[in-house]
Amino acid sequence: MDIQTVEKTLSVKEAIESRHSIRKFEQEDISKENLTEIFELVRLTPSAWNLQPWRFYVVTDHQLKEKLQDAAYGQKQVTSAPAVVLVYSDMEDVIANLPEVVHPGLSPERQQEEVANLSSFFAGMSIEERGQWGLTQTNIALGFLLTAIQGLGYASVPMLGFDHEKVKEILSLPEHVKFAAMVPFGRQAAEGYEHHRFPLEKIVTFH
Repeated sequence: MDIQTVEKTLSVKEAIESRHSIRKFEQEDISKENLTEIFELVRLTPSAWNLQPWRFYVVTDHQLKEKLQDAAYGQKQVTSAPAVVLVYSDMEDVIANLPEVVHPGLSPERQQEEVANLSSFFAGMSIEERGQWGLTQTNIALGFLLTAIQGLGYASVPMLGFDHEKVKEILSLPEHVKFAAMVPFGRQAAEGYEHHRFPLEKIVTFH
């Protein structure tokens, strides 16, 4: 069954308040239109210097999901979900294409200056350090992704419990990429646990 349209769009407040991690999903395909809508929102995520180091590998093929489930130590939500997205950073791709991130509204001279400054900054880092830097930005996109999925009527579960090297091999991803999460998502077929979160006074300081 192909869900062609989103039935109800939640407000940001509703999406955040209603989101729970779900591990059992309805066996309904997600249309290309709805997948595109989710990522049209996610691509608006902000990043330092607008570098946008996040990349998304969306898997809907069942055989490929079975391989991912094996790499995720048999966790059943991977094949239960109609779609699984691997969220990762690829800073080496960013560095190789720096002119793409510079705002076109800048003068040509200013654009060249920006590229030179960024090249110099990241040249002082190792590939590992650049990867970790990009991962901090990609985690912002992960938050946007979870909110967009929920806001458009789907449910999700972010996972880090998987063999990262094995997933890179399965998806033919470069060795240098860093994973933020594996995210199975779809229409929920089970209820999640009630929220259990720290009170504000533990996590927020007002002064």
